[in-house]
Formats: sequence, C-alpha cells, structure tokens
Amino acid sequence: MSLLSGLYVGTTALKTSSDALNTTSHNISNADSPGYTRQQVSQSTRQYVLISNATAKVAAKQTGLGVQYAETRQVRSYFLDQNYRREAGRSAFYEVSYEALVHMQDLLGESSELYFGKEIEEFWKSIQELAGHPESAVTQGVFVSKAQILLERADLVYKSMQDYQKNLNNDVKKYTDQLNDLGEKLVELNKKIAKVEAGGVEHANDYRDARNYVLDQMAELCNISYTEDLDGYVSVQIEGVDFVKKNNFYEMKLYENESGFYTPFWPHITESGINAQGKVYYEPENVEKGKVFNLEKEISTAANTDIGRLKAILLARGDHSADSSEMYPADEYNKKIAPSICMNLQAEFDQLITNVVKTVNDVLKDVTDKALQQIDGYPDQNMPQDKTLFVRRDIRLGDTPADGWHIGNVVVNEIFRQQPARLRFMKNDKEVDQATADELKAAFEKEAYSLNPNVQKQSSIKGYYTDFVGQVSNTGSVTKLLYEYQLDMKEETQYAREQVHGVSTDEELQFMIKFQNAYNAASRYITTVNSMLENLIAQF
Repeated sequence: MSLLSGLYVGTTALKTSSDALNTTSHNISNADSPGYTRQQVSQSTRQYVLISNATAKVAAKQTGLGVQYAETRQVRSYFLDQNYRREAGRSAFYEVSYEALVHMQDLLGESSELYFGKEIEEFWKSIQELAGHPESAVTQGVFVSKAQILLERADLVYKSMQDYQKNLNNDVKKYTDQLNDLGEKLVELNKKIAKVEAGGVEHANDYRDARNYVLDQMAELCNISYTEDLDGYVSVQIEGVDFVKKNNFYEMKLYENESGFYTPFWPHITESGINAQGKVYYEPENVEKGKVFNLEKEISTAANTDIGRLKAILLARGDHSADSSEMYPADEYNKKIAPSICMNLQAEFDQLITNVVKTVNDVLKDVTDKALQQIDGYPDQNMPQDKTLFVRRDIRLGDTPADGWHIGNVVVNEIFRQQPARLRFMKNDKEVDQATADELKAAFEKEAYSLNPNVQKQSSIKGYYTDFVGQVSNTGSVTKLLYEYQLDMKEETQYAREQVHGVSTDEELQFMIKFQNAYNAASRYITTVNSMLENLIAQF
C-alpha cells in the first residue's frame, strides 16, 4: 500500500458523504412536491487491492480503496401504487355521481323559498278553491294563472337540467384533452428515462417521479393498467385498449352526436372514411364499436366498472335530454335512461308535468269544448282543433295536435289565458257544473302514477313530486355514503403509500447530521494522514 493511498481513502469518504448530503438536501427541498418519491442513499466498499493470496493463510491479504456511492434508489411500493390509483379512480367516480345529485337537488330549490314544490302546492290549492266555487270568475282566473306559472317554472327547471348536462358535456371534452396531454407527456418521459438509464449507470429518479405523477392523474380520470419493460418504457391501457405503448401515443378523439354531446372513441381501432373535401370522417355505427367506455356494463366494484371521473361524467350526463316518452318499455328504460342521473330525473320530472296536462285536459275536455264553441268570428273550418286547456306550443289554429306532451312544448291555451272566465263550469241547463270540478279534484288525489317502471308504489299527482324529491334525496344520501367511504379508502391508501415513499423531514434531518458527521470525520482523517506524511517526510 503506497503512502498516498490513505489520502485516497479519505477522499472517497469525503466525496461519498458530500453526495449523500446532496441527496438528503434534495429530499428535504422536494418534501412537498407533488409525486416526489423519497430517494435513499446506498453506499458500498470499493474494490480491494490484492496483495497476497497464499493458500496457507485463512484469508488473502488485501488493502481497501475506500467507500463509494453505490446508487440512489427510489423507495416505492408497486403494490401500494396500484391500490392507490384504483381507489383514487373509484373515489372520483362516486364524487361525480354525488355532485350531480346535489346539483339536481339545488335545481329543484328544496333548500330555498323558490322550491318547485311550492308551485305544485299552489296549483293544488287553486283546484281545491275551484271545486269550492266553480262558477266564480275569480277562482277560474286563479286556476288558469297557477297552471301557467306551473308550466313556466317547470320549463325553467328542465332547462336548468339541460344546462347542467351541457356543463358535464364540456367536462367530457376538458378531461379527454387532459388525458391526451398526459399521454403525450408520458411518451416524452419514457424517452428521457430510457436515454438516461441506457448505460446502466444512472437512475432517472426525478423523471420517474414525474411519470408516476402522470400515472396518478390518469388513474383518477379512467381505469388504467400499465406495465414497465426492461428498457424502462411504461405502456398504458385504458379500458383494455392501448393508449401509450413505449414511444407510441394513441390519441383519444371525440364524436359529437345530434344533441351536441361528445363520445370519446379510439380512432386507431375505428373504421373511417374520406369525404368529398378529403377529410376523415367516422360513421356513428363505427364510433359505437370504437367507444372508449362501455356504459352498458353493470356498475360494480367487484368488476372494477366504477372507476374514473370521465366515465362517471358520461354516465351522469347521458347522450341526450330525456322526456317522459322514454319511460316505457321498461327494458329500454333500464338500458338507456335509468343509468344516467340527468336523463332519469329529466324523464321523471317531465312525466309529472305530462300527468298534470293529460289529467286536466281529460277532465275538462267538455268544459273547454263548450267554451271554445262560443267564440265569435270563427267559421267552423277555422275553429281551434285542440279544444283543451293545455295546448302544444307548436300548434296553431287549424293544425292537428302532434302526439306527446313535454315540458317546454306545452302552454295554457291562449284563449283561456286572456279570458279565464270562459271556462264557466256551466251545464246546458245553466246549472253549475259542480261534478266536473269535483272530478278534477278527485283526479289529482287518485293514486295511479309511479315514478318509473321499476317503482311499484302508486302516487297521486300531488304526491308524485314528494316521491320524486324523496328519491333524489335518498339516492343522494346513498351515493354520499359510497363517496365518503371511497374517499376514506383513498386517503388510507395514500397514507400507507406516503409512509413508504413520502419524505419525513425529521428523518432526513437525522440523515443530514449523520452524513455531515461522516464528512467531518473524513476531513479530519485526511488532515491526520496529511500531518503524518509531513512528519515522516521531515524525518528524512
């Protein structure tokens, strides 16, 4: 062993301690950085110099060359990463569902003085007053006025539901664009990591942290699966279809249907054509085959079909604005309407107004018919074809009424709005038509209506809305419990993951003291060896 080899051993200790201090400082400075993983220092001895390997000796004669900085490894658990990403995606799924139900409750205004149930109550009171004095022009006027207010308020609520659908539709585009951005970023990180680690010497820990953070964000948006190959490339699948494969990124595109609603689909597995302008186009039936999300599958935790914010938004939004005509047949309703929060509530709410319109028109058919027959100035051929209290908005004099009654397309007959006293409620013998007024009141108390094909309970018209609100509230409460449970699961998994790869500043400060002391000891060792050499040289 040469005289200067002692200085070399001290130098390796000095450099290794310095590098360890730098790693510890890096951990502390990034303690609050999103996605950062704690880096751990690994030290080892350098290769020994063999002096003698005599077979008679127990061990060979060797001299050490000091310590070396073996590697800086990430402290990370693949199992906890998978668990966290799955629970984060599931938590986001139920968060969207819960927020949608809360928003629908707000639209109905049950927590304010402007709740829609008030209009139902006022209309019911006007029917009761009408039954008490059907011949009174005042009660007739109040009845017609409350009917018009009920329709206007219902139209406002329904349009608010449609506006919320449009907001969800905008979110579909927003999160699809975000997914595509994340996919492109993942490809770039794959390239950087492979380049750094190609020589097998360095570890691209910071790039790996960035990539893991990208995977965390992806997992919240949709159900992903991923694998890493020997070259350091991560490949990602969304709902079982390739999204990122090593250096390749498969963009997710959006198809806009007739309602203006977006559907995410995979262009690389969807058959396309070229139009006259030379642009690529996709037929609706082909888009259906290439959809990213199969929304017809039963939502189940066991099957992992309840994962991802984007899928939850698509389910809550539906693919169009629904109405009461889509409540039957039951099979079609359960397949297309029931899974969507927005579409289901739109259809049930529209059914309420449809029931009101049909019931009133059926009961008052003779009354309104007699009233309209008394209109002066109308030859027989120009008489209104729709001789009812409620008419469709698109019906004009002489037109044939179209089938169906829906919110936004039904109004109170303009003749009765201008002259409500024309109702009269009088028989041919000039007696008060009390029987019709009583029949109207009884029709509103008759329990003959259910919320949807899956509900067995029969409600009256005045009780239908109470059941409707109760359904929204109960579903919201159940969804809230699911969301809170999943949020707890996510936080517990995150806590367990942080215990492994999170940075503890207290622990890092202890390491800093240890490595600082090691650095000081190496400096003191070099100083001592240097003094010893000076003394030896001075002796000669």
